[in-house]
Amino acid sequence: MQITASALSLTVEDERASATFLTEHFGFTVDQSADGFVSLSRPDAGLQLIYLRRGLPTLPADQREEVARGQIVAFVVTDLEGELARLRAEGVRITMPLTVEEWGERAFQVRDPNGVVVQLVDWNG
Repeated sequence: MQITASALSLTVEDERASATFLTEHFGFTVDQSADGFVSLSRPDAGLQLIYLRRGLPTLPADQREEVARGQIVAFVVTDLEGELARLRAEGVRITMPLTVEEWGERAFQVRDPNGVVVQLVDWNG
């Protein structure tokens, strides 16, 4: 097997709200968009992030009404404190303060308008 690209698809109530959040606060751009579907990327992220609207008829019936819950979309960044300050200045609510784990991970979290957790992280050690 050869993997040529990676994508994460999340089903949400309002795909446009999540897409707008990522474009405004995280520098993503919209690559493709249609009714109920938005595909986003940024050159340094290494994956496509796709939002699908709950109830979309193209989804399999057993997935159609489920929404993303419990997932954390994590981005490793080079200036964690700078990103924290920037997001605060932009009025983004920090839902988990900057924490340091015993294994060296430092992270904080925000949530998009659909409640999807976006975590920014770096590593010490």
